[in-house]
Amino acid sequence: MASKKQKNELRKTLLERKELLEKNIEDGKDNILKLKNLDCKDDMDFAEASSDSFTSELLAVKQAQELEEINAALKALEDGDYGTCLMCDEDIAIGRLKAKPFAKYCTSCREIYEKNEN
Repeated sequence: MASKKQKNELRKTLLERKELLEKNIEDGKDNILKLKNLDCKDDMDFAEASSDSFTSELLAVKQAQELEEINAALKALEDGDYGTCLMCDEDIAIGRLKAKPFAKYCTSCREIYEKNEN
């Protein structure tokens, strides 16, 4: 189980990442609007703008998903459930939490989860 000091460090990491994601998502929305309002002079311009817009939207969706996971981890910290695997109720290793502070599963259960997802 993570110590209080480790949890505070992880909370700081989560909050910093949350702030960065929120800024990136907002910037991405602005870029998507600019791309959608771009005056395309030919099919090549349109294709490039469409591709850039699609890529920006995919990135925004991925970042929004990560933001949801971070918010869930921050709530778990508040509730005292942070660092507990959602599948087996065992503690998630501190090394895993440091690598992915919003991890919901221990390593073993993550592998099971990923196999079932495919």
